[in-house]
Amino acid sequence: MELFGLRLKTLRLAKDLTQEQLASKLEDIGVGSVSGYERGSQRPSVEVVIELCKYFNVSSDFLLGLSSSMDFNLAPLTDEQVTYIMGLINLFVKQNEMCHRKNT
Repeated sequence: MELFGLRLKTLRLAKDLTQEQLASKLEDIGVGSVSGYERGSQRPSVEVVIELCKYFNVSSDFLLGLSSSMDFNLAPLTDEQVTYIMGLINLFVKQNEMCHRKNT
């Protein structure tokens, strides 16, 4: 569940939310639970996982660490914004490849 906590925290911070703000946006989830999930000291119920997936628009496989694939809803973005995001992704992939080559 460490990966779940890390991904939850990353998604929360990407939306520029505090733990308190996230808890207030979701039903039946308190700030103590959000903190516990992120630290890995508490496990979410299936219902909570579903609620988090819906809120962050990610798959449960991604959130639970079963997949590294994160689908994005690009529909509300302009073509220019999509191009910019794809360029950033390609830049990160190239940087990771270079780092991997140096370490092998």
